[in-house]
Amino acid sequence: MIRELVKPLPQRRASTQSSARFFHLVDAIAQAHEPTESQLAALERSYNSTGDFLSECPEFSGQLVQIHSHGSRRLGTIVRPLDGSREGFDIDLIARLAPSARRKYEGDRGAALLLDHLHSALSRYASAHGLRLHRWERCATLEYAGGMCADIAPVIDAPLLYGPYGETHGLIPDRERRLFNSTNPRGYAKHFDLAAMISPNFHLSEISTKAFDSAKRADVVPLPDAQEVFGRLLCRLVQLLKLHRNVAFGSIKEKDLAPTSVFLTTLAAIAYTAEAPLPHASPLELLFDIVERMPLHFVRRRLPGGSEEWELPNPSAPTDNLAASMNNSSRQAAFFEWHRRLLEDLKRILDVIENHQGMDLLLKAVQVAFGPKGFAAVQQMEIGRQESSRQAGRAILLASPAAMPISIAARPHTFFGG
Repeated sequence: MIRELVKPLPQRRASTQSSARFFHLVDAIAQAHEPTESQLAALERSYNSTGDFLSECPEFSGQLVQIHSHGSRRLGTIVRPLDGSREGFDIDLIARLAPSARRKYEGDRGAALLLDHLHSALSRYASAHGLRLHRWERCATLEYAGGMCADIAPVIDAPLLYGPYGETHGLIPDRERRLFNSTNPRGYAKHFDLAAMISPNFHLSEISTKAFDSAKRADVVPLPDAQEVFGRLLCRLVQLLKLHRNVAFGSIKEKDLAPTSVFLTTLAAIAYTAEAPLPHASPLELLFDIVERMPLHFVRRRLPGGSEEWELPNPSAPTDNLAASMNNSSRQAAFFEWHRRLLEDLKRILDVIENHQGMDLLLKAVQVAFGPKGFAAVQQMEIGRQESSRQAGRAILLASPAAMPISIAARPHTFFGG
């Protein structure tokens, strides 16, 4: 087993003001890549409509327990998709079936039959609403107007008698392998929520994180309030990682090498759980410590031929290896190269802020790390900040009745989150 330490960067001595400005910048970039109010409303309508339809389908009569969201929208880490050719956002849904469905879908044909039933039901929905439907090995995708997509997967409840999230464990079908795999979307969301609830231990700043309790209904579970989940520090960190990944692997040639969202999200949550309780001078120091140590939180095994096998157990379904997609030498090399570039890009942005190198260099550094949309978001924020300073932060000092007035800009506040 390989346990290579990540070479630490020189100690960061950023001022409190630079740390605060850095996180305002991160917040602006993340918000620019989140759904707008109208897009959130469209997601909500589509989610509820699809869920209500499936709840009444004869294919699942008496066995469909619940329709619920999972993935980035549920966790509050949603960003624009890696595919930059469309403006729509993606949402992931689970069609949850009762344990009794295992008898109906047992045998070699069971997994394929369940997916056939899902596809048959969604075909009627797609036809009725003029939507495109895509069929995959473990789910189906509805493509709505505006480029929004919903991935819908069926999961049969299969509670376990062991493990911290055994009561929400389930089985997801795999048509190609003709079997059911271990999964636990509800348990994973609970694990992430518990991590996000941890209050960071800051010397100089304080952050309050809101706990989120998912609503429970017997049919379609409401989507969590966007403002509650998007505002959590861990969510912002995951969004930052995903946005940087999207830019770094933006070319068609490199897209297949990009680390998956669930791999990055899980590493970030584990690292946050380990680092947040430890004393840190600022959120910025915590961010760098988490990013630096992410590669330490999965197992690397050297195989006889010299290649590596990576393992990252799903915290809610231990037999599910979330690093399985990374077991390719090209992807593994690309991950470490991306991780190096991420640290360099973050440090470059911080250096520009700390050394007061000006807006031009700041915007250039942001564009390299987070692309044109990040550039535009920070540019708009900086222009607005300067305009506010000009309008509200000036005092007129008179040296004498006959003297010309001198205009002096008041210092802006520097507390975190203001």
